[in-house]
Amino acid sequence: MGITWSKILSTGLPWQDAQHIELFNRVGALLDAINKGQGAEEVEGLFTFLDEYFVFHFAAEEEAMHGANYPDTTKHMTEHHKFIDDVARLRREGISGSPAAELIKKMEGAMVDWLVNHIGGMDKELGGFLIKFEHTKKVEQG
Repeated sequence: MGITWSKILSTGLPWQDAQHIELFNRVGALLDAINKGQGAEEVEGLFTFLDEYFVFHFAAEEEAMHGANYPDTTKHMTEHHKFIDDVARLRREGISGSPAAELIKKMEGAMVDWLVNHIGGMDKELGGFLIKFEHTKKVEQG
């Protein structure tokens, strides 16, 4: 499965878009590795990257939400935690020896849902809110 970044998913925030593009690249590499039957070390390395990425990226978004008093912060953070749990469950299934084809199908479903629906929906809304917040702050300051 090839997943690629599309400008339609852009939030308008350069830092957030750059992080999302990196996520697309890494998820694509993970799905390719599973699909090609690459070794467990390769797949595990990509899962490890995602673990680290989630901490970094979600913390950046959550800091921005808190700083701007974003009204949907709790809902957005709940989605982050749910996604972390979903990926952890899929990782455990992979480690326990789920058939590769089954794992790929589940990973594709979870990742595509997240990448398209969360980024294309919730993150775009957040981006729009943060852009307006920054603009308003600049106008008020100056």
